[in-house]
Amino acid sequence: PGSSHLQVTRMELWPGAWTALLLLLLLLLSTLWFCSPSAKYFFKMAFYNGWILFLAILAIPVCAVRGRNVENMKILRLMLLHVKYLYGIRVEVRGAQHFPPTQPYVVVSNHQSSLDLLGMMEVLPDRCVPIAKRELLWAGSAGLACWLAGVIFIDRKRTGDAISVMSEVAQTLLTQDVRVWVFPEGTRNHNGSMLPFKRGAFHLAVQAQVPIIPIVMSSYQDFYCKKERRFTSGQCQVRVLPPVPTEGLTPDDVPALADRVRHSMLTVFREISTDGLGGGDCLKKPGGAGEARL
Repeated sequence: PGSSHLQVTRMELWPGAWTALLLLLLLLLSTLWFCSPSAKYFFKMAFYNGWILFLAILAIPVCAVRGRNVENMKILRLMLLHVKYLYGIRVEVRGAQHFPPTQPYVVVSNHQSSLDLLGMMEVLPDRCVPIAKRELLWAGSAGLACWLAGVIFIDRKRTGDAISVMSEVAQTLLTQDVRVWVFPEGTRNHNGSMLPFKRGAFHLAVQAQVPIIPIVMSSYQDFYCKKERRFTSGQCQVRVLPPVPTEGLTPDDVPALADRVRHSMLTVFREISTDGLGGGDCLKKPGGAGEARL
């Protein structure tokens, strides 16, 4: 009887111990949230990535009805549009009238962080899919959802494969009325400027003889800075620039075309990132550290 009474007492204590441990954990997390900007940054980024993976799980069964289809990108866009409200980020779009209404084209945009997804979903045109690095395909539920939505994956380490994929994309643009979104910097750039552009997107546009639509997202550095572990609310402007025609251009014209588009985008980036809509004094000065040369 004494042993049985001891076991009952221990069982009664366990729920109280777990409750106390949970309260202690919540107190610790609350303290870190209010007292440590770095902890708040990591909490916000963890939730951002986790929430996207969760939304992808919800989207997969809906997208699977069609199979791999560019029209599934509308479902992903619809499910992601609310995320900016969770973080208090206001996205303002200007120049959307520059999208050609009926023809294929290649969108090129600057690439700052994973938060680019918010601006992209705000302005993404119909039948437009990103070209992404192949590693994203293995990113759990997000990779499968992107595959179902028609995202084009390329292996940047294998130049021959990448060129072959681009040739196939050029045919798809023309035969299936698809538009593609490319980040020509090739990787995320946190330095408040633009890296030199890789030329694959421009070769693609010239090969297909379709226009290039440059899109510029203002600097996030008034509300987000990875180096400083800072992530607050703020606002971002997305500017759609006039189409750049490629009719009659040849591969020999691609270097000059890429430089011209980058120069126009960098000019707009500086303009919209220093007028209180993103960036401000955090931006690198022209010619300073982090400035990519043409």
